[in-house]
Amino acid sequence: MPLDPRSRIRDIVSKMFGAETARAPVNMPGIGRLVIVSNRVATVAQMKTNPGGLAVAMAAALREHPAMWFGSSGEFVDHTVEAPKIQNEGPLIRALLDLPRSDYDRYYAGFSNGALWPLFHYRVGVVNFSHDDYAAYLRVNEEFARHLIPLLQPDDVIWIHDYQLIPLAGMLRARGVTQKIGFFLHIPFPAPEILTTLPVHEEIARALAQYDLVGFQTQTDQASFTDYIQRERREQAYAEGWVQAFGRRFRVGTFPISIDPEIVAARARRMAGGTRNKQLRDSLSGRKLMIGVDRLDYTKGLDRRFQAIEHLFEEHEEHRRGVVVLQIAPPTRGDVPEYRRVRAELNALIGHINGQFGDADILPIRYLNRQFSQDILFGYFRISRAALVTPLRDGMNLVAKEFVACQDPDDPGIPVLSRFAGAAKQMDAAMIVNPFDVRGMAGALHRVLEMPIEERRERHQSLLESIRGYDIHRWRDAFISELTRTYEELIPSREEETVDLFSLAGAHH
Repeated sequence: MPLDPRSRIRDIVSKMFGAETARAPVNMPGIGRLVIVSNRVATVAQMKTNPGGLAVAMAAALREHPAMWFGSSGEFVDHTVEAPKIQNEGPLIRALLDLPRSDYDRYYAGFSNGALWPLFHYRVGVVNFSHDDYAAYLRVNEEFARHLIPLLQPDDVIWIHDYQLIPLAGMLRARGVTQKIGFFLHIPFPAPEILTTLPVHEEIARALAQYDLVGFQTQTDQASFTDYIQRERREQAYAEGWVQAFGRRFRVGTFPISIDPEIVAARARRMAGGTRNKQLRDSLSGRKLMIGVDRLDYTKGLDRRFQAIEHLFEEHEEHRRGVVVLQIAPPTRGDVPEYRRVRAELNALIGHINGQFGDADILPIRYLNRQFSQDILFGYFRISRAALVTPLRDGMNLVAKEFVACQDPDDPGIPVLSRFAGAAKQMDAAMIVNPFDVRGMAGALHRVLEMPIEERRERHQSLLESIRGYDIHRWRDAFISELTRTYEELIPSREEETVDLFSLAGAHH
């Protein structure tokens, strides 16, 4: 006979940087050591090949402050782990935790990527929720808490990242951690109507309330969370981001993640005259290049992107031999059935387009399923007329920002950017498109390919100014400053609060 859910939950509860970019660590005034916690700690190789996301952002953010990065090692064991593996790399300590094999798949492929990922990206029909997966999700978060606590120092600032670790603050609080704890969500946050389809939606919201500061990519994401608090919980969200819910007072804010545009530009310039760029230029034979760099994921809208390209070739015969599309799509999460289906459908669609519009001497679409180093990508961006950044929904999308930073200002390319990517909120000088409108996207591609150089230069200058005005360093400093200010304002009220560990663990009826 299966255990009662409450009994089950009660049981659960009991040289990274190259010399070119290295800088001397800078102490941020008023804070102690920065402790970054994420599902995985990026390796040196991932820092160099990841086309965007947490690894790239953290590489730049951690470069300037003494820090510890704590997370999974990517290795799985069948025995009890005594302590994380510690690696010292200059000002950075990497703490790598081996996780129990029995729980990892249910925690990662199950609840994190089978339920939260599609739900937060508005793909309700793809959500695969299981109470057993959720229980494993909690157990792994408890494992993170148990191993992180002995490594903490009294003045640490703890910054937890992304949807895999939402419950972690509550588990740390229940074990007596009183340091500043902030959370940043790298993916979108869904509207209340979407979130409430998840059977444990209240537990997820309750877990977020255990942080001092919860950061979102866009104001829309922040509003979705506060709407849930007000409409579903009938509790309060106030001015300046204050929220009173689940017996706690905390703050929410918008902190759009970014890049270091000066470093990206320098690397792109260096690659511009390199062998790899020369080979690509020569192979184009004067044709214009459009590039897409995306993980092979159903949220990226790759099928609609290539339907738009097919429509472009149908409507504008001159582009069939005048344009090359380079799509780089490294596979990911191959153990999730939906991802295997996406890969098969995309292979068939691209084969169809190449078969229809290719010739003996040209294939209009070059499709590559493997990783490339950042340097190579930056070089390719520099010689591209357009970047195809058309996700159905995305938290931010750093590729769009990297593409802008890589451009030659005298002859720049322009990103074709989905209105549902967080980056579109800051990059309105891009060619903004609706990824659900195939014909509209095709028209936007044609316009970018034919855009006069004066307009391209004007758009590029505006885009570059917006990125320089809020780069990765401002993102980091803004979040940490807000977390510190929030924590100090909350100190008088914290003594009256208690953490209901039983509720945080997700015991539900």
